[in-house]
Amino acid sequence: MKLQWIDYLIICIYFVFVLGIGFLVKRRVKTSSDFLLSGRSIPLWITSLAFISANLGAQEVIGMAASGAKYGIMTSHFYWVGAIPAMVFLGIFMMPFYYGSRARSVPEYLVLRFDEKTRGLNAISFAAMTVFSSGVSLYALALLLQTLLGWSFDTSIWIAAGIVMIYTVLGGLTSAVYNEVLQFFLIVMGIIPLVWVGLKNVHGWSGIVSSVPENLTHAWKGLGDASQNPMGVTAGSMIMGLGFVLSFGYWCTDFLVVQRAMIAKDMSAARRTPLIAAFPKMFLPLVVILPGLIALALEKSGSGFHLPLKHDGRVDYDLTLPSLLAHYYPSGLLGVGLTALLASFMSGMAGNVTAFNSVFTYDIYQAYIKKTAPDSHYLKVGRLATIFGIVISILTAYLARSFNNIMDLLQLVFGFVNAPLFATFLLGMFWKRATGNGAFFGLLLGTLAATLTHGLSVAEGKGGWLGHVVVQYGSSMSQAFWIAINAWTVCFVSTILISFFGKPKSDSDLKGLVYSLTKIETKSDRGLKGPLFLGAVVLLMTAILNFLFV
Repeated sequence: MKLQWIDYLIICIYFVFVLGIGFLVKRRVKTSSDFLLSGRSIPLWITSLAFISANLGAQEVIGMAASGAKYGIMTSHFYWVGAIPAMVFLGIFMMPFYYGSRARSVPEYLVLRFDEKTRGLNAISFAAMTVFSSGVSLYALALLLQTLLGWSFDTSIWIAAGIVMIYTVLGGLTSAVYNEVLQFFLIVMGIIPLVWVGLKNVHGWSGIVSSVPENLTHAWKGLGDASQNPMGVTAGSMIMGLGFVLSFGYWCTDFLVVQRAMIAKDMSAARRTPLIAAFPKMFLPLVVILPGLIALALEKSGSGFHLPLKHDGRVDYDLTLPSLLAHYYPSGLLGVGLTALLASFMSGMAGNVTAFNSVFTYDIYQAYIKKTAPDSHYLKVGRLATIFGIVISILTAYLARSFNNIMDLLQLVFGFVNAPLFATFLLGMFWKRATGNGAFFGLLLGTLAATLTHGLSVAEGKGGWLGHVVVQYGSSMSQAFWIAINAWTVCFVSTILISFFGKPKSDSDLKGLVYSLTKIETKSDRGLKGPLFLGAVVLLMTAILNFLFV
C-alpha cells in the first residue's frame, strides 16, 4: 500500500501533537514525584480514560482483531468475563489499600504488607514483564508498518520507539497519561468507520452468522466440551482461568493499570476510576473484535479478500486488522486508520514504560542500590530508566515473531507473573495471618508451577520442552488458562501453609493494609456516584451483554 500526501500529513499532525504534549508537560516536571507519579493530581475523567487506554495498546487492538478471527465472539470473554468484574473488584475493594497506604507502586505495597524480599521479587518480575509487553507492542506496530507501507521491520521499530522515548522522557507519567486520552479517541474514531463499512458489506450481524462457522458466533455455546469450541476450553477453565485468575491478576495487581488510579487526586476518585472506565470498556468488543469476524465473512463473500499467511502456511491472524485497512480505506481515511493504530501502539508502549520506570526507580534502585540521594538524582534515574526500558523493549520485540497470535503470547506471560501474584494479594489484603515468608515462597512456588505446566504440556507446537508431554491442549489460549490456574492454586495453598509456620505482623502494623483492620466506606462513597452503585450498574450491563451473545 502506498500512502498519499494527505495520509502522511495526518500522521505528521498526530506526531506534532504527541511531542507537543511532552514539551508542554516538561515545564511542570520539577521532582521525581512529578515525573513518576504525576504528583497525584490528575482529574477523575482523565484517570478513567487513561486507565482504559493504557490497556488499549497495539497488542489489544491488533491482537483482539486477530483473536476475533481465530476464536470468534468468544473473544468477548476477555472483556465481559476477563475484565469488567475484576475492574469492579479493584475499585470497590482494593483501591482503598493501594491509595490509602500512600504506596508509590504495587511492589511498595508489598513491602508494607509483607517484607522486603517479597517486594524485590515482584519488582524484578514486573519490570521484566512490562518491557516484554512493551516489546510486543513494538513488534505489532513494526509488523503493521512493514505490511502496509513496505517499511523494513528494523527501521519501523527504531523510529517508533524513538518517538515514544522523546515524549515520555520529557514529561514522564503526566505526558503519557494525557497522550493516552488523546490516543483513546483516535483509536475509536479510526476503527469505527472500518467496522461500519465492513458490517454493511457483509450484511450486518446476520450476514456474519450465516457465513462463518456457528461456533464462532456464540460466546457461551459449546463451552461444555473443549472440542466443540474454537478456543479449546471448557466453561470451568474459562471462568477460573480467565474470569478469575488472569483477569483479577491483571486488573487488580498489574501496576501498569493500577498506577492510573493511584495518581487520582483523592481516594474517591481513585476508587471510581476503574468503575467509570468499565463503561466504555464493555463496548470495546464492537470496535476491536468485530473486525476479525468481518474478515472471515468477507473471505466467504467472494470479495477477493483473504487473510494473509505466514511462510509456513499458517494463517497470520495478527494481520487481520491491517489487511482490512488495506482493503477498505482510501487515501485520507487510510491516514486516520493508520494513525489510530500508531496511537494504540504508543498508548500501550508508553503505559508499560512509565510503569517500568516507576518500579525500577523506587523499588529496585532506591530500595537496593542507593537508598539516600537528592530528589533530583531520582528524577535523573527515572529518565534514564525510561530510555533503558525502551531499549530492552526493542530487543524483546524480535521474540514475538514466533507466535501467530500475540494475545496467546500475552496470556502466557500473565500466567507466569500475574496469576500467582493475585493469590498473594488476595491473602495479603483479606487474611491478616499471611506472612512475608509465606508470600515470598508462595510466589516462587506459583511461578515454578507455571513453568512445569508449560514444560509438560503442548499446544499448537508450543511447550513440552521438558521432554515428557503429560497434557495436550487444543489451543495456546487453553494452555495459558491452565498455566494460570495451576500457578494461582499452588501459590494460594503454599502461602497459607507456610504462613502457619511463621509469625504475622501485629494488627497495628497492618492497619490500613488489611480489609478487617481498615475502615473503607465514607459519606462520599454513598449514593448514585458511589463505588457500590456504579459497580452494580456495570455488572448488570455486562450480564445483559453476555446474555445477548450467549
